Amino acid sequence: MVLLAVLVCGWVPRVDAASPEEIDQKLKAMEEEMRALKQQLKELKEVPAPAVQTPPPGAPPGAGASPLTSESVQPPAANKDILGFLPSPIEGLKLGMYGEFRFGMEQNPDRNGQWQSGFDAARIVLLPSFQFTDSIIFNAEIEFEHAGFAADADDKINGAVGIEQAWVDFKVNPYFNVRSPGIDLVPVGYTNLFHEPTLFYSVNRPTLANGLIPTTWSAPAMSVYGKIVDNLHYQVQVSSSLEDFGSGFDSRTDGNSVPPFPEGYDPGISGKTALGLARPPLGDFRQLTNAPATAVRLSYTPPFIPGLAGSTSVYYTPSTTPRGAYSDTGTTLKRSSLTLIDSEVRYRLPVTGFEFRGEYVQSIFGSPANLRANNDTDPTDNVGRTMWGISGEVAYHFGLGRALGAEWEIVPFYRYTFQSLQTSGFRGTDENTPTGSGRQQIQTMGFALFPGKKLVLKLTYENVLDHQSGGCKCDYVLGGVGFYF
Repeated sequence: MVLLAVLVCGWVPRVDAASPEEIDQKLKAMEEEMRALKQQLKELKEVPAPAVQTPPPGAPPGAGASPLTSESVQPPAANKDILGFLPSPIEGLKLGMYGEFRFGMEQNPDRNGQWQSGFDAARIVLLPSFQFTDSIIFNAEIEFEHAGFAADADDKINGAVGIEQAWVDFKVNPYFNVRSPGIDLVPVGYTNLFHEPTLFYSVNRPTLANGLIPTTWSAPAMSVYGKIVDNLHYQVQVSSSLEDFGSGFDSRTDGNSVPPFPEGYDPGISGKTALGLARPPLGDFRQLTNAPATAVRLSYTPPFIPGLAGSTSVYYTPSTTPRGAYSDTGTTLKRSSLTLIDSEVRYRLPVTGFEFRGEYVQSIFGSPANLRANNDTDPTDNVGRTMWGISGEVAYHFGLGRALGAEWEIVPFYRYTFQSLQTSGFRGTDENTPTGSGRQQIQTMGFALFPGKKLVLKLTYENVLDHQSGGCKCDYVLGGVGFYF
């Protein structure tokens, strides 16, 4: 027993007090080791998980999933933050793009409905973003429309370049986040917020998003957003107001008012174009009204109805009347408020290809007597107390299999739209009799062919029945190419 005790005691190390120098050296060694571990952890986070092939429909459980062996694990994918195929030269910087081209034939209502063929490089949009931190992120959209612009007539280009979005998000927590002052989309309608060409099936954007909601509707704005509970989110935005001014930018005076009487100016709100010409300017302090606008949006994806998503939005401004507004007789036009309500729903029936979309939009004007369209000597563009529109769309997704390295899908669709831009309640100096202008039934049909998720080829026919004398004469047959990456 004594020998055993001696042997055990012999294994007990002797502990001596370390000197300050030794402690300092050990701390430095630990710091170096921590730096090395952090670098290894960062590299591991940047390595994506091995790709797992998706099994085809009807395959047995586990099909397509490879065991993690040295033969099955693919090498780490390279950084592709620039346009999906180039590494970013700056950490945190990303660049995406979307665009669409259109071609075919349209009836020209200004040529008595004559069919005219053409091509339009509708838009190319760059999507730069920069992540300052995990919680501070910059996003922007820089849009080149109709092939850009040129000063030389030989270039045959007639377009524009503009900033569609530019803001910084401060992500505080899931329930409350702040979007800094900048240029932002007004949160009304699904298509206005998500208008990439791979997200709608017709060549042109849906009709309700081309007037009743003036897509792309962006404004100087700031907002807060987050979730209320799971599957229910909100956004509250304050922005510059829509303006009842539809003339060119150069017709504004240096005093930021409409041109002096009797020169005249076009309405921004009318029974022909709805709100399409009423967007606020985005720069150089050229707004024609001090009135702020407020928009509130609730979006939902109820878990008890799989495949259903939708949103409801309300937009309000106390006045759309620009500075110096006047009637055709020179009488001063006073304030007129605008309330816009939108509700939309999207439903993809699980385990099938069936899809349904529906939307309702209504604009309510506080004082139609003060709208320029009711005081400009043109009775065909008059506006009543309200404007409204409703739309329903049915589509079906057919898988076509794999070819050229992509999974192909075709989506035939049919959309019915009715809109009325001239209801009762006319007021003003113009002849207050509805002409049927802007009261339309629109049937849109065709198909969208997807070679993968990021590219779409479209063919669309649209027929318009207009209640005005002679009709709209604005049908079209168009093809299109759209992409988003």
